[in-house]
Amino acid sequence: MARKVGIYTRISRDDEGDALGVARQQQDCERLADLRSWQAVKVYEDNDVSAFKRNVVRDEFELMLKDLRAGLIDGVVAYDLDRLARQPRDLERLIEIFDERPKSAFATVTNDVNLGTPDGRTMARIMVAFANKSSHDASRRIKRKHLELAQQGKDSGGPAPYGWRKDDRTKVDPEAARAIREAQQEILAGVRIGTIRTRWQEQGLGNPRAGTKRMAHHHVEHILTNPRLAGYRTYHGEILTGKDGEPIKGEWEPINTVTEWEAVCAAVAERKQQRPGKSLVRKYLLSGVARCGLCKTKIRGQVNARWKPGSKAAKFTYQCSVVNGGCGKVGRTGEPVDRLIAELVHEEQRAKASTRGAPIEQQWPREAELEAIQADIRQLLEAEKSKQITVSTLLQLLPAKERERDELKLERARFYKDQKQAEAQEEAGAMSLTEFFDLPIERQQEIVLHSLSAVIIHPAGRGRRIFDPSLIEPVWR
Repeated sequence: MARKVGIYTRISRDDEGDALGVARQQQDCERLADLRSWQAVKVYEDNDVSAFKRNVVRDEFELMLKDLRAGLIDGVVAYDLDRLARQPRDLERLIEIFDERPKSAFATVTNDVNLGTPDGRTMARIMVAFANKSSHDASRRIKRKHLELAQQGKDSGGPAPYGWRKDDRTKVDPEAARAIREAQQEILAGVRIGTIRTRWQEQGLGNPRAGTKRMAHHHVEHILTNPRLAGYRTYHGEILTGKDGEPIKGEWEPINTVTEWEAVCAAVAERKQQRPGKSLVRKYLLSGVARCGLCKTKIRGQVNARWKPGSKAAKFTYQCSVVNGGCGKVGRTGEPVDRLIAELVHEEQRAKASTRGAPIEQQWPREAELEAIQADIRQLLEAEKSKQITVSTLLQLLPAKERERDELKLERARFYKDQKQAEAQEEAGAMSLTEFFDLPIERQQEIVLHSLSAVIIHPAGRGRRIFDPSLIEPVWR
């Protein structure tokens, strides 16, 4: 009876995605199996998968080992030993199975190595060790080349990041860039990244990975805070600086100015510091804003479990809860309260906007001071390069200048963040109530909190009553 063998094929990179490399390997392996009078019953194909990277799982390789150990196949045919293993640990796993099943068949197209004999295993270990060294050497050369490209501000290739054209990653994709800018404005206006992520997922924005049902939070955050947006060149996630101490600019079109990008990064970082590890999710406009008129405890929104689409029942209510430390004696239907507060805030902000006029964009007042510090850093680096000062002197003077520069940059980012947030509040006064309620709930609450510090809900008494606006007391800032 002919031995039943599995054919294993693998190629590290398939940029075209046509799988021609693994197809050629399969043909050669099938020819070798025929010469040995073996029956090829299954092909295990890992296309565009590295065998050198430790964090990569080769699904078909793992399945082949499982089938070989279970006796579903009697051996393995591969094009070359390095197709099977480039890490010694993977080879040892394969050898362990051949120890358990000594009659298993093994063959490669390019060389004659028999894993069933001690000499063959020794030769295989030597070959894999050399293949591993070759991969290490190639990886080192590639990393050095990528660092050189990064230091020159050049792109390193690969798929285009979201925001740039797929056919030319140096050119901005207008539609994607518009989506990024709109999302950044939402961040500055108080909208959560999670809300943006959900909307992007529904609209197919952000280049989600194929097959994913939900975009990762960190993926959206990276898109909106990527230094590449401001034209900065990074290497392993860090902004590279040149010999003059200034960030290296890449050879592509930026989407943001430096100040716009810094403002968004500052807003994201500030929110993380304010509520570390806590959710910013809001379902109701006045959750945490409304307070009980009797005990002054914060009132939370509560969904009405009996509400159904099309029914006249209240969708949700604001209820003073004993569970949250309240008296439990005050509650109110949610929708009319929300609408009343939105109308009052809208009128107040429109009145303010009419007296203030158009917002005036101001420049950060310490820009000249920051430029002077950066000039000092450049002069120190140049002095060391021209041997006017020693490295020891440079390292004594440079850290203080760098700390001062970084503090000023952080202050500038906060200044422009506050300015953008003020502009967003100005825009709120010009929108209609319909536009207001179309905004994400975090943005609605940010607008309300700009005018109000709290909303007192007074008791309405017993029995069914018509909504009385006089029992809703806004506390203005």
